[in-house]
Amino acid sequence: MPIPVLRRTQESGTEPQALRPQPPVPEEWQHTYVSITGRNGEGEEIPLTGFQSGAWPSIVIQPGATGLDMPPFEIHADDSPNLDGSIYRGNRAGAREILLPVFIYGIDRKTLKEFKRKLAAALNPRNGYCVLSFTEGDGRPRRLRVFYRGGMEGSEDTGSSGFRWVSYGVQLTALDPWFFGDTDVIPSWDVGTSKPFLGPKFFPLTLGKGDVATSTLTVENPGDIEAWPVWTLTGPLRSFKFTGPDKTSWGIKENVGGPDALATGRTLTVDCRPGYKTLVDDKGKNYFPDLDASPSLWAVPAGESIVKTNLVAGSGTASVSMRLTPRYASY
Repeated sequence: MPIPVLRRTQESGTEPQALRPQPPVPEEWQHTYVSITGRNGEGEEIPLTGFQSGAWPSIVIQPGATGLDMPPFEIHADDSPNLDGSIYRGNRAGAREILLPVFIYGIDRKTLKEFKRKLAAALNPRNGYCVLSFTEGDGRPRRLRVFYRGGMEGSEDTGSSGFRWVSYGVQLTALDPWFFGDTDVIPSWDVGTSKPFLGPKFFPLTLGKGDVATSTLTVENPGDIEAWPVWTLTGPLRSFKFTGPDKTSWGIKENVGGPDALATGRTLTVDCRPGYKTLVDDKGKNYFPDLDASPSLWAVPAGESIVKTNLVAGSGTASVSMRLTPRYASY
């Protein structure tokens, strides 16, 4: 077949300027800042990417770190005695195993020993998990909750330590393998007041006393994987129902002739996150037994999706808000 070529001008025999490929202009980007904070993220932050001040000693990540991009996945399948291969059933992301080769240098032996004790206390899982943070040139941090597994046992080999320095291969485990950002998606909706809910694509509802509000909401999850919302409902609400993108729902039906599902002034927090799955108001009352049959505290998938609501107002102004923490596959 013919091979396409660029035309050349007759005058100079050179390639026209408009047809010359334009190389992309590289964007200026700062080096990644990495740190670790022990004691459930409430301890002292320890930078892992070189000097951040004039303080000693210095600790630096060496080449060879692993486990910082996609988490590992487990594929579930069934075998059939009459068919070749297996039948796919599902998958799940497993715990993330991380290796951080670090080099520590002290101005003298004393500073080195003191810093090793401080680092060991920060990593000690008996003091809680650590928060491993990565901040790229865009200034948006990504964080992992990790537990120390090993690597600081130490070695007196000449290639592993000296009088004022030591190197470790710190082994960490992220039981939740997904990175979190510092910015939550926090939309809000005041029933009867024109305020945006779940982003600019949603047209606010106006809900009067006893009226029924049924609406379709466009939800934007900027993360790489599904995330579980935390809802806050403030009464009075006669009834409410929230149907997720997967068509499952949770809610409380109206008690005809009885009290509101959520009384005036009561604030109900619906935590859909795994490990929580609770419906508790500001007085500590558990609303889980009041849910409709077969409730599902659903997740919001990555990208744009649809949520349906069905609300009946009580004798005042109610409000609803949602907090969503996006999750990311890598930093």
